[in-house]
Amino acid sequence: MLTDVALGKRIMTRNSIQSWSEIYHGLMPVEIDGWLLTRFNDCNTLDYCEGCRAPDGRVGTLETWQRYGTDPVELLSGWEREQLERLLNAQLPHTAPASGM
Repeated sequence: MLTDVALGKRIMTRNSIQSWSEIYHGLMPVEIDGWLLTRFNDCNTLDYCEGCRAPDGRVGTLETWQRYGTDPVELLSGWEREQLERLLNAQLPHTAPASGM
């Protein structure tokens, strides 16, 4: 799904009033086709995915990804990661925060 966003096949919206640059060092929730992802912004660099909630209620967490080495951000190519950072640094459209994430 993150690759699809980088390729322009899916739309990512921020689920926060603050922009990526306003957060600068902290968590930013985003939504992609009903999926809620919480990304960690480390000084305007996409560092890792803190958590994810699928539309059907399934949940992924940082602890699970670290245990198995499957953090979604780490699975991206360098180009895909750069594209996501570019999109996050742009003024993403804002959606109303969803409950539960």
